[in-house]
Amino acid sequence: MDFALSDEQLAYVASARAFAQAEMAPNAAQWDAESHFPVEVLRKAGELGFMGMYTPESAGGLGMSRLDASLIVEELAKGCTTTAAFLTIHNMATNMIGKYGQSDLIDTWCPDLVMGTKLASYCLTEPGAGSDAASLRTRAERDGDYYVVSGAKVFISGAGSTDVLVVMLRTGGAGPKGITALAIPADSEGITYGKKEEKMGWNAQPTRMISFDNVRVPIANRLGNEGQGFAIAMEGLDGGRINIATCSVGTAQHALNQAVSYAQERKQFDQAIAEFQATQFRLADMQTELVAARQMVRLAAFKLDTGDSQATTYCAMAKRFATDVGFSVCNDALQVFGGYGYIKEYPMERMVRDTRVHQILEGTNEVMRVIIARRMLIDGALEVIQ
Repeated sequence: MDFALSDEQLAYVASARAFAQAEMAPNAAQWDAESHFPVEVLRKAGELGFMGMYTPESAGGLGMSRLDASLIVEELAKGCTTTAAFLTIHNMATNMIGKYGQSDLIDTWCPDLVMGTKLASYCLTEPGAGSDAASLRTRAERDGDYYVVSGAKVFISGAGSTDVLVVMLRTGGAGPKGITALAIPADSEGITYGKKEEKMGWNAQPTRMISFDNVRVPIANRLGNEGQGFAIAMEGLDGGRINIATCSVGTAQHALNQAVSYAQERKQFDQAIAEFQATQFRLADMQTELVAARQMVRLAAFKLDTGDSQATTYCAMAKRFATDVGFSVCNDALQVFGGYGYIKEYPMERMVRDTRVHQILEGTNEVMRVIIARRMLIDGALEVIQ
């Protein structure tokens, strides 16, 4: 059991770290303040392969493992949490097209998607269907060589600024077997976008509602078979949970680094606050929990890469634990900064705002607990890593 990263993986980390430090970190505060969606930086990320990390090589992607992709995402999140998070959503949608699309669809979209010259949104959540994906209502009715799509999706990252939508729709009866996935051009006739939501965090990417009013979509734009959409969505959510957990770990690591440096510089009562035992205990707990979260995320990614039968459980556990720890570490880092942590001149308050949503996305952490508990009641408690 070797936990060391290979030379190739270390090269991925170094490349992503250099990109994050040069292109993301210097601009993250301004992007947040101005609600600017940095598409120009996403294109630069595409030049490095970061916009098609695990998209199949046959579709122009890098075909990376989820573990290798996680190493890159962690570094990018240190530069800008919000931009890294959108990048992972784009990667998920692009992978679905590259893996499940017909060859003409792949040729139409994937070359630009993997380069970041075009962007993708993933559309699952509806006003009445969030974590309960099997209950979605947006419909796609067959009409000759087309589907006619009607309904609405909410909380869609990038909506209004992306080029293609990967949409989960109901083509059959109730339940998961009635769901199909389509790739829909974002400018299709009949699509309208709601107002850009004003959010607590994640301000550097737009979030909107999307309405579909009799949108005609060629059957050739279907991903996989009719009725396969739920399986595709669940596969995407396993990887998505690793992605969002990794964003939490990367952001929390950056927050911890900042807190350690500040504690060594800030003096009170004629000594650095790092000399106080209370500060040392806080920093020690932050580091311990963060290392545990990182190892859990990497284990879950390994389980997913190897097709382990318990991969979904591990992904849920990693998401639940790492996003809770990530938010907690960022909040504790703000506390180390004292009053300065609360003002926008320092990045602490932004990190707290940006990581808070991670506990909600890709299924709330309460839903993660349900997934973990149900598998435990069926298979028994996990005792040995096999």
